[in-house]
Amino acid sequence: MVRSGKRIAKSVRPFRDAEVTQLQILDAAEQEFSRHGLKGARMSAIADRAKVTTATLHYYFENKENLYKAVLQRPVNEVQAILGGLNFDTLPPEEALKQIIRIAISNEAKNPQRQMLWFQEACQNQGVYFRECNVLNLHEHLLKVLDRGMAQGCFRPLKPFLALTHILSVCLFYFTVHENWKHLAPDIDRLSPEMVEEHTEEAIAFILVAVKGFQ
Repeated sequence: MVRSGKRIAKSVRPFRDAEVTQLQILDAAEQEFSRHGLKGARMSAIADRAKVTTATLHYYFENKENLYKAVLQRPVNEVQAILGGLNFDTLPPEEALKQIIRIAISNEAKNPQRQMLWFQEACQNQGVYFRECNVLNLHEHLLKVLDRGMAQGCFRPLKPFLALTHILSVCLFYFTVHENWKHLAPDIDRLSPEMVEEHTEEAIAFILVAVKGFQ
């Protein structure tokens, strides 16, 4: 029995090591791609940041393009896992919308560099790789809440996809401009938990007024 346990331990550890290594690579690559985009990012810089060799990068992801695709897909998968675990249909539309806003801002606050990742993709590649990330599946949750809110008379008549665009802008632009705006008031840490919570509450209030209209 002991010998069998040793065999299991030996088989599990390499798998865990591989998971950790890939996570290190994705974290490092996300930073590099956020700063330089696909075209400007260097595999050697990613390897140095991840503390692995470039051969290791190629072993797990084959080439820079595949690594870039994995980096773009990861945030979509993470948020989808959170949203997919919740049942917004059991909540009133207004409460469901509040939850989605909180999730969007909270996730972005943990990964503020990701807005620059999407910005680089739009500028350099005109969204060619973004198109492959199944982002529309992610946004279906919000679109359904908006449709339900209109059907129940909670929200004013909206063009759902435009409303989704405006809601995301209110939630996420805060992080896109952070690196610029920090120079306007260097004594304020806009990424502190307190400031992010203030942003969240203001975003909720702003968006609810916008979608409910004058009722």
